[in-house]
Amino acid sequence: MSTVEEFPAPAGRLSEFDALVAASPTVLEAIPGAVYICDHEGWLVRFNSEAAALWGRSPDLNGSRERFCGSHRLLKTDGTPLPHADCPMANAVRSGGDMRNAEVVIQRPDGTFFTALANIRALKDHRGNVQGAINCFQDISAHKAMEEEVARKNRDLEDFFENSAIGLHIVSSEGTIQRANQAELALLGYPADEYIGRHIAEFHVDAPVIGDILNRLASGEKLDRYPARLRARDGSIKHVVITSNSRFENGKFVNTRCFTMDMTHLFESERARRESEERLSATYEAATVGIAEADETGRLSRVNDAFCRMLGRSREQLLQMTFFDYTMEEDREEDATSFARQVGGELDNYSVRKRARKPDGEIVYLDVRASAVRDEEGRFRYGVRVIQDVTESKLMEDRIRASEQRMRDLLEALPAAVYTTDANGRVTFFNQACIDLAGRTPQIGDDWCISWRLYTADGAPLPHDQCPMAVALKENRPVRGVEAMAERPDGTLVPFVPYPTPLHDASGKLVGAINMMVDITERKQAENRQKTLIDELNHRVKNMLATVQSLAMQTARHSEGLQDFTTRYEKRLLGLARAHDLLTKRHWEDAPLDYLVRAILRPLLAGADQNVEIQGPPITLNPRAALSLTMALNELATNAAKYGAFSCEDGRLSLVWQLRETQDQTLVDLIWQELEGPPVVAPVRRGFGSRLIERCIERDLSGELDLAFEPHGLSCRLTFPIGTAARVTPNG
Repeated sequence: MSTVEEFPAPAGRLSEFDALVAASPTVLEAIPGAVYICDHEGWLVRFNSEAAALWGRSPDLNGSRERFCGSHRLLKTDGTPLPHADCPMANAVRSGGDMRNAEVVIQRPDGTFFTALANIRALKDHRGNVQGAINCFQDISAHKAMEEEVARKNRDLEDFFENSAIGLHIVSSEGTIQRANQAELALLGYPADEYIGRHIAEFHVDAPVIGDILNRLASGEKLDRYPARLRARDGSIKHVVITSNSRFENGKFVNTRCFTMDMTHLFESERARRESEERLSATYEAATVGIAEADETGRLSRVNDAFCRMLGRSREQLLQMTFFDYTMEEDREEDATSFARQVGGELDNYSVRKRARKPDGEIVYLDVRASAVRDEEGRFRYGVRVIQDVTESKLMEDRIRASEQRMRDLLEALPAAVYTTDANGRVTFFNQACIDLAGRTPQIGDDWCISWRLYTADGAPLPHDQCPMAVALKENRPVRGVEAMAERPDGTLVPFVPYPTPLHDASGKLVGAINMMVDITERKQAENRQKTLIDELNHRVKNMLATVQSLAMQTARHSEGLQDFTTRYEKRLLGLARAHDLLTKRHWEDAPLDYLVRAILRPLLAGADQNVEIQGPPITLNPRAALSLTMALNELATNAAKYGAFSCEDGRLSLVWQLRETQDQTLVDLIWQELEGPPVVAPVRRGFGSRLIERCIERDLSGELDLAFEPHGLSCRLTFPIGTAARVTPNG
C-alpha cells in the first residue's frame, strides 16, 4: 500500500497539448532528439535546444512569432523551395492527421543544408479538436548520402553491363534471352527487338552444343570458355567461347549470366598457323619457333623462316651476323658468358631471356634455349638456338605486375584492415590498417587471422581455426552478419565486423580468401552511450515526478489556502528547476560543491558578495547528490531571504564545509550560519521547508541534519558521507 497521500485531481484532465505547453522547459530538453510544438494555428510555442541546434537559430517565441517551423528556409528533397505554410507540420495542423517519415531539406542561416526526417503527431483535446501538433525530427543527411552512393553504384553496374567490351546476355531457365548488352548485339548484328525474347538455341549453329550448355547450367555447373559457334544476322558464323554460371533462388534454377567472347579472328589465325605448319613441315622440321645454328664465334650458319620473322630480317642478312649483333648491348654479357662456357664444355645447355632490336627499331623479347652439338670426342661443333618471341607475354607480365602493385597500393591505402590468405589459411598479405587494429605486426604465414587473440561478440574465446576466415575457407563461402572482438597484446579489445570471402581461379578452384575487418568500436560506444542515456533518462524522469508529487502534496498539506499553496508551490518548483538547470548546464555530470553553492546564492546577493563567506576543500558531487543538496540549500537561501540574514542590508552568511574522518568513512560537514540578521524566533511547528531539507539530507544522502533557531541567527549543520554521493577533487 502506498504511504503517499493522493492530491485531489483538478476539475478537468489536461490535454496532451496543454500538458506539454505547461511543462517545465527541462521536459523537452530531456527528449533525446529535436522537438518543437505548434498550436492549432501553427504558431511555434515550444522547442528544445536540439531543434535550435539543427535549425542553426533560436526563434523568438515572445516577439516576432513564427508559424509551422523554426527553420531559416525549407526546400523539398528535389531542391524546390517549400513555403513554411506547405510544410508537413502545416499539413498536420490543418488536417489533424499524423505525418510519418516526411523528408524535407532545411537551410540554416549560415547557408548549410541538411535533410531532415520528420515525424509529426497532431495534439487533440478530449473532444477530438486539434490544439496543435508536435514534431520530432532528425538529421538524416548521412543516410541520404549513403542512398545516393548505392544509386551511383547501381548506375555503375548498369553501365558495366551495357557498355562492356565483351558480349553479355541473360537467359531464363527456359532458354529465353531476357537481356543482352550492346557488345552482344554488335557481335551478331541484331537489333535488340530481334534478339531479346527469342530462344537462345535459334542462334547456335550446333544444336548438341547449346543443349549441352543449357543442361550443364541447369545443373549448377559453371562454364569457363566453352567453345561454340553462333550464326550472325548476315549469315556468317562466329566462333566464340562462353563463360557462364547460373543463378538459383531457393534451390530453383532462375537464369544464367553468359559472357560471349568473339574468337573468330583467333580461330582464323589458328587455322592459318596450322596450315603454315603443314606447309613448313618439309623444311626445318616444320618448326613454328625460331631455330638457328651458330659456330663457336656465335656466327649464324642456319636459320629457319620463323627465326627470320621474329628478328625482322631476311635469311641472307642473318647469315652474315652473329647472334650478338642483333642483341641489345645491355643483354649481351649474360648470353656471351654462358655461350663461352658452353663452347668450353662447362655447360651443355642454358636459357636466357634477352632483348633484340629489329631493323625498324622495334624491340622484342626473346626466350633463348641454347644447346650444344659435340663430336665424338666432346668437342664443340655448333650450337642450336631455339628462340621464342615472348614480347606479348612479357608486356602482359609487366601489366600484371603493375596491376598487382596497384592492387597492393589500393589495399594499403584502405582505412579498413584487409588481409589475404592462401587456400590453407596462411596469411599472404596484410595492410597497415591490420597492424593498427591488431596492435602488433603479423607474420606472413600466420594461420587464419592477423589478430593476437579472438573472442566472440559475447566475450567467449574464439580459436583462430574457428574464426570467420577459417569458416569461409573450410566451407568455401562468404561469411556475413557476424561480429567478433580482437584482443591486442596490451589487453585492449577491438570489436569488429569481418567480411571473409573465398577467392577462386579461372577454373573455379579455391585459391585463397580475402578478409576485411571493420573496426566498430565507435559504433559500440555509441550504442552503450545511448542505452545508458535512456536508462538514466527513465530514472531521472521517475525521480523528478516523484519529487514534484511530494512537493505538491506536502505544500498543500501545510498551506492556508489556494493562494498560499500557489506561492509556495511555485517557489519550490522553481527551486527544483534551478537544481535541474545547474546540472543541465554541466550535462548531468558530476558538479563541484563550490560551483553549486555560488550558483544558488548568486540571485540573492544583489552585489553584496562581501557579506557572504564561502570556504571549503574541493569536493565533487554526483548528479543525484547535487540535486538533493541544491534543493536543501535553496530552502535555506529562500528562508534567509524572507526571514533571515538576506532580509536586511547588514546580514551576513558563513557557509563553510570540511572533511571529517571516522573509523568507517569520510564525512562532509557543511555549516550554514546566519549572522546580524533580524532576531530569530523558533517556529511553533515544523514547516514543509524543514521537512524537505530533512528528506534531502537524511533520506537521499544518508546524512544527518542539525537545524538550530538561535537568536543571533539560524544555524544549520548538514553531514553526509563521501562515497557514492561525492568524491574529493585533487587540487590543481
